[in-house]
Amino acid sequence: MISPNDILLTDQVAVVTGGAMGIGAGIAKGLASFGAHIVIADIDVAAAEKTAALIREQGRQVLVVATDVMDKEQIKAMVAKTIAHFGRLDIFVNNVGGVRSSRFMDLSERSRERHVQINLMNLLACTEAAARAMIDRGQGGNIINITSIEGQRAAPMFSVYAACKAAMNSFTRTTALELAEHGIRVNTIAPDIVDTEGARTMNPGFYTADTVARRSKYIPLGRDGIVDEIASAAVFLASRMANYVTGAVLNVDGGTSASSGWLKSDDGGWSLYPGNFS
Repeated sequence: MISPNDILLTDQVAVVTGGAMGIGAGIAKGLASFGAHIVIADIDVAAAEKTAALIREQGRQVLVVATDVMDKEQIKAMVAKTIAHFGRLDIFVNNVGGVRSSRFMDLSERSRERHVQINLMNLLACTEAAARAMIDRGQGGNIINITSIEGQRAAPMFSVYAACKAAMNSFTRTTALELAEHGIRVNTIAPDIVDTEGARTMNPGFYTADTVARRSKYIPLGRDGIVDEIASAAVFLASRMANYVTGAVLNVDGGTSASSGWLKSDDGGWSLYPGNFS
């Protein structure tokens, strides 16, 4: 029988790439809340230390490792430091990613390559390093990838980013099969719009009262997501509650991937392209 203790991550060790701010910080704090010790692998050490201080207040141990996930050697060194410090690696969250809005034909070659590097190539390198450490220990583990629902639909202005996210979903399913014999589960969380301080700073016009109200019509649950909702999914996937879940893409998007163009109208009905179906 399941029990409340099955959601706990007591004394497990979790690495979160890009864990200094935003979704990554939320996941790091969420995993810690359920008992995990945390390694924050981030290029912004100052921000990472602020997040680490909040986690230490929960009584969890935290290791901050300055890491540029675009550099394979730094990734290997970060995993090695994790093992040296904690003696184990149980959970690895591939959170780092990035995007720039542009038509495909307007993207420079350098921009295309950077999209691939930050959204896909770092995933491959991090997964290899984490999986090798888990295999060497022989106690299984969990790899959780943070992708986007843009990997499941057309995404004008985000072509290369969406292609990378689709590749991440496929990579998740394949590595789930290949690593299953080692007791390593691999899953993906696919958010849509998540309200973060970084997003508000980069695109303040996206968060005016008017744009938030208009956008709510596109989201079946009627609002943007929050960081803790992504963290909740990560806790579930890392826990014994998800022991039989691997190769899954878990949409945490308020229903936008399901709506597929259907919009909720002011009278409570639904419209499509446009049309009215009350």
